[in-house]
Parts: sequence; C-alpha cells; structure tokens
Amino acid sequence: MKQLISTILLASVALGNLWAQVPQPASEQQKPIAITGAVAHLGNGKVIENALVTFDKGKLTLVADARVVRVDLSGHEVIEANGKHLYPGLILANTELGLLEVESVRATRDYSETGDYNPNVRSIIAYNTDSELIPTLRYNGILLAQVTPKGGTISGSSSVVALDGWNWEDAAYAYDEGIHMGWVNTYQRPRWWLGETQIKKNENYEAQVREIEQFFNDAKAYANAGKPKTVNLKMEAMKGLFDGSKTLYIEASYAKDIVSGIQFAQAMGVKKIVLKGGEQAYRVADFLKENAIPVVLANVHRLPSSTDEDIDMPYKLAADLTKAGVMVVIAYDGLQSSRNLPFFAGTAAAYGLDKEQALQLITLNPAKMLGIESRAGSIEVGKDAHLILSSGDLLDMRGNNVEAAFINGKRINLDGKQQMLYQRFKEKFEQE
Repeated sequence: MKQLISTILLASVALGNLWAQVPQPASEQQKPIAITGAVAHLGNGKVIENALVTFDKGKLTLVADARVVRVDLSGHEVIEANGKHLYPGLILANTELGLLEVESVRATRDYSETGDYNPNVRSIIAYNTDSELIPTLRYNGILLAQVTPKGGTISGSSSVVALDGWNWEDAAYAYDEGIHMGWVNTYQRPRWWLGETQIKKNENYEAQVREIEQFFNDAKAYANAGKPKTVNLKMEAMKGLFDGSKTLYIEASYAKDIVSGIQFAQAMGVKKIVLKGGEQAYRVADFLKENAIPVVLANVHRLPSSTDEDIDMPYKLAADLTKAGVMVVIAYDGLQSSRNLPFFAGTAAAYGLDKEQALQLITLNPAKMLGIESRAGSIEVGKDAHLILSSGDLLDMRGNNVEAAFINGKRINLDGKQQMLYQRFKEKFEQE
C-alpha cells in the first residue's frame, strides 16, 4: 500500500512539473517577415502611423511609412497588423530575474554571496533560463533584462540577457557590463521589526567609507601594475571601472549620499557611473546633469520617501529628472512586480511625460546605459529584431495585450503558467 501511495505521489509530481514547464525556446527565423499597417512606436521618440517593418535573419531590414514606399513582399511571411501597435522589446534593468524563484524558499535564492566585497561574482553564470517567472515578463513585452546580483557593499557584476534560450550561454546578450555597489547611508531608516520609528545617524559612516576607499585604492594599484604574477580575481573584476569598459552602478537614495557616492567614484578614476535608487535625485538634478549621470529609478509605484515630499513625487520623479536633462531609466527594485514595467512608464506618462518619452525610459535609455544601443532599444534598420505587437496601448494595462513578440527575429511562445492554468480551467468549465 505504501509503495502504491508513493507511486501515485511521484506520478502527480511528475505531471505537475510537466504542466509547469516553461515554453520551449523559439526556433531560428526561417524566412523574412514583414509587419504591415501597425502604428510603430520606434522607441526614439518617433511614431509611424502606418508602418512597414521587415526583418530577416534576426535583423531589421526596413522601417518605413507604408503610405510612401512600395516593396515586393513576395517571399516574406506577412503579418497584417492594421490598427495594432508595434514597439521595440522592453528592457528591464537591475533585476534578480533568473537568480530568484521563490523568496521564501532559500534554495531558489541565488542572487547574493557571503562577504561584503564580491566584484568577481558573475550573475550570468547563475542565470536560470528555466525560471517560471520569465514567461510572465515576456507576456507584458519585456524581452531583455539586466541580471544583477544583490547584497554586500560590492555585489558583483551584471550581464544583459535575452529572455529566450536553452541555457545562460544562449541567453547572454552583453557580458559583465557593470559592477554594483551600495553606497554608505549617512542616516539609517528605522528598523520597524525592532520597534524603531525614527531615522537615526549612522555612527559607523566614516569607518565604512574608509573601508570602501581602501578597497578601491587596492584595485587602482592592481590595475596600474600591469600583468601581476599572482592573479587576484576580485581586483581583476574591478579593472574595467578604470579603463571605461565597465560601469559602476552606485545605489543611493538620500541627496547627500548620492553626491558623496558619485564624487567618491570620480575621485577614484571611475569612468562610467550610474545612480540606482535615487529617491531624492530631484534635489540634486543639476549635479546629475552636469556630471552626465544616468539614474535608474528603483520603483515608481511607491509612497514618498519622506513626509515633506509631495504625495505624487514617486510618480512625477521621472518627468522632473527628464525635464532637468538627466537620462532616466525605469526599473523595479525586486522581482514580484517587475512585470509591471510598461505600467510604471505609463504612470510616468500620466505625470508629466508624453508617451513616446515614457517609452524611451524602458527601451532606448536602458539600451544606452547598458551599451547595447547599437543593437537594441529602438526599431531602426540594422538593429536586432526585438519587437512587440500589441492590440492596444502597451503602457496602459487596459490596452496592453501582446499578441506577438520576437527576440532576434524569432517568434517566441508567449504562454506561461498563468495562461496554461487559464486554458486548463476554461476547458473544464466549458465541459460542464
């Protein structure tokens, strides 16, 4: 009897796992494809009301107004998209996607390492292409992601992945493009779990800054030493910050910490710097513009960071910074709501930006920040064919209905676990 029960349980688990499998990666593009009649939002601020977009072998070959060009489409697979909307694939920055599955299950958390200084930790080799969360993001139009480690003072290096592939080697789009550092907070937020209610000064601030300074000084000395006899993996990973081949992403929220962190990195000779978080970035917008520092906003759908801020400050922050001349990227600090990326941009559009500007915050701007703008971020001839076709406005949850998506010209399966469950129970109730 026990053996029979065990067999039944194993069979149930196996069937459940089969049902929960993520869609198989798409096959390579077999023939040229043409999308006709769609309203094409190019991602660079331009819109073509009646577009003709063609791509072959994963590359965009024509982006034109269908009313003024005549092209022989024989030999093409033609997708008639009259009245629909075409967008470049969305890019999710600063995410734990593929490194985290269930926060409450420790075995599925692979986004941080022990210790405070881990620049040599590479997120790309831990990226799990079989994550069940990936299809939920693709379903909303997110086709590229910057997979980022968390934790410690220097968390490690991030890489950009395409959200389709059999393994991390297939998915990799840009390797080890940046190092992520959390800057020291001048003040500490109250620890509510300990009953604290007031912000307090960080008494260890100076000591923590000196520790970071010592690490960077060691890294600079190592980089200037040429080819050392003994290889130090941590120092090797830092080299790119000083020759401009890597970006330093500094996480800071308060205005004073933002300025301190950026000035520290500049004094250390870091060539490319990006601010993450930036809740009070509006207070130092002129400083950010003068130093050409892009800002990755951690969360648009949140409460204000202090009681003296406008209640809608998180919503209008992207517009305020953009109008001040700062390049803004919208992301999400976490994973559970990252699929709402297009709606974060929609909120920014409702609070001061037009929709084409807001679209750039999740397409061309992150592509520029990540150094992949020659291949992604907009619909332009010669770039990779990362495309989304929606029946309505992608930035509005009422219109966001992605009907087709292409990564490197490959038409991907948009089904995920939620769509499978919907179909499963739809069929059940239709039979009753």
